[in-house]
Amino acid sequence: MLDFRNTNTLWASILAETLQRLGLTTAVICPGSRSAPLTIAFAQNHLIETIPVLDERSASFFALGIAKKSGLPTALICTSGTAAANFYPAIIEARESRIPLLVLTADRPPELRDCHAGQAIDQIKLYGNYPNWQAELAIPAAEIGMLGYLRQTIVYAIERSTFPTPGPVHLNIPLRDPLVPISDIAIEALETQFDSEDFFAGLEPIVVGETLTPPSPPLLRGGVGSAIEPSLSLLRGGAGSTLRQWQESEKGIIIAGVAQPQDAEKYCSAIGKISQLLNWPVLAEGLSPLRNHAQLNPYLISTYDLILRNRELADKLTPEIAIQIGDLPTSKELRNWLDKTQPKRYIIDPSHHNIDPLHGKTIHLRTSIENLATKLTLVTQVPPLNKGGLGGDRTSAKNSSPVPPLTKGGLGGVLISPSHEYLQLWHNTETQVRQAIDEKMAAITNIIEPKIPWLLSQILPPATPIFISNSMPVRDVEFFWKPNNLQIKPYINRGANGIDGTLSTALGVAHRNQSSIMLTGDLALLHDTNGFLINKKFVGHLTIILINNNGGGIFEMLPVAKFDPPFEEFFATPQHINFASLCATYGVEHETIDDWEQLKEKILVLPNSGIRVLELQTDRRADAKWRQDNLGKFAKGL
Repeated sequence: MLDFRNTNTLWASILAETLQRLGLTTAVICPGSRSAPLTIAFAQNHLIETIPVLDERSASFFALGIAKKSGLPTALICTSGTAAANFYPAIIEARESRIPLLVLTADRPPELRDCHAGQAIDQIKLYGNYPNWQAELAIPAAEIGMLGYLRQTIVYAIERSTFPTPGPVHLNIPLRDPLVPISDIAIEALETQFDSEDFFAGLEPIVVGETLTPPSPPLLRGGVGSAIEPSLSLLRGGAGSTLRQWQESEKGIIIAGVAQPQDAEKYCSAIGKISQLLNWPVLAEGLSPLRNHAQLNPYLISTYDLILRNRELADKLTPEIAIQIGDLPTSKELRNWLDKTQPKRYIIDPSHHNIDPLHGKTIHLRTSIENLATKLTLVTQVPPLNKGGLGGDRTSAKNSSPVPPLTKGGLGGVLISPSHEYLQLWHNTETQVRQAIDEKMAAITNIIEPKIPWLLSQILPPATPIFISNSMPVRDVEFFWKPNNLQIKPYINRGANGIDGTLSTALGVAHRNQSSIMLTGDLALLHDTNGFLINKKFVGHLTIILINNNGGGIFEMLPVAKFDPPFEEFFATPQHINFASLCATYGVEHETIDDWEQLKEKILVLPNSGIRVLELQTDRRADAKWRQDNLGKFAKGL
């Protein structure tokens, strides 16, 4: 609905209506005077959910979480001045993790800048190079030409937030008085002359689908007919050298890093197809959906970090070629091993980002893994994927031997030809290390941090979204998250790897979603306690599994831990917070968990609404020592 009460209301309502017709579903709005026309316009558009959030930093991460879940841009609105500066960390994360956000900052008009008018800072290009695109809109005007300019600028802004690489877009919006909907007779008279359907004709909603593939570099072009897409050109071009190299290499690996695909099953199936075609193992990060769709990936390796701590084994497992899907996993052991062995590496990712921090022998293939799997299937005539089995006829049952089954998916029942010694070595090692981990964890009765993700991977309700905090939780997930077929959906802010906005992002993911989980340490939660203010507007349920070790557990794993002072005061930074009292302040349910059976009982069936905190109190130093004593032992002697 357009609002013809005055120029500002018309301008803002056309902006909101354009976004709604383009498919925008959610706007997160921070209170303020200068942004009043925008706030009123969005609040009046009943097809857009408008959510008021007091704290701008919390609001921006809440919007980020909503966009992570949906794959669609979320609008984020604030007033002029330092309010907009509080969006900065979330905008950085959106850029680095490739999440679409539309940031709308109200501003004073040019004549009230640089003159101490109050609540006026330089907002032009406020976020540096982090937005995909940024612009300042013209001063609102009620002329049809200017309204068309506004509409098309919004169309372009939405396009740039999703293509060629999703990310944030910033529009700075100067507004003159009146900021409230005071009637202007001249503007009201325009309503009878304005044809809304004609004005908005042709606008279509954004479609969330497989990640788009941007134009390809010269490497991917040529050597094949124009009907074949660029990724296929690479496979067939140059006498098929690339694909032939992949197929002829017995020592190839696929590395699957952090991923939050909209269609996890399609993503996992694509990797499974390629893995089975090439007979290569898949080293899957705990933050990848692969570990939660294990039956789709029979060559799944989840214990690579622990395996590579055995130097003799690591040398035997040196690869010739590595296909890296998306960002590298968190594991420092894996990164050091790749840096040392220097395999030829192909990075599969549709974005324009450089995601090779190792600067190795790398070729970037700017396409999605789903697209690559489809083209590989066309080139090699691979039969459709048979879940849990092998595609193609490169491995026959006659010459194969079964690999011992896992409890939940993974390597169980897969037949591997004896000629694939490299793959078999990965398989056998994974099976033995996984068994050692399971036996060790099952025997632990006291509450320790490493057992928490191991247990969660087996007891969460099917398809549960889980947001995992950075620092130590993300590493314990990589070490110990057990492959399963529960279709759990992992989320994380792994773009810039900060602890900013942990709670707010998790609430955004959980908002209007299936009952969700957040796994966090105490400092990450304390860093974002204003996120609890969202509680009254939050629709859904979030259980926060709080690992309270009274400080920064990640620092206990670093060399600086040996130097105290100043370690405890300036690095571990214990806060000595009573979380029961903190939760009571915000009206959030709190319970202390004393044993594993109590945790299981609380997790097996999640509530439908509200926020609750399940606090597990742990010993930071003892758990760090446990990791130091045990991480290197699981693959020892193999």
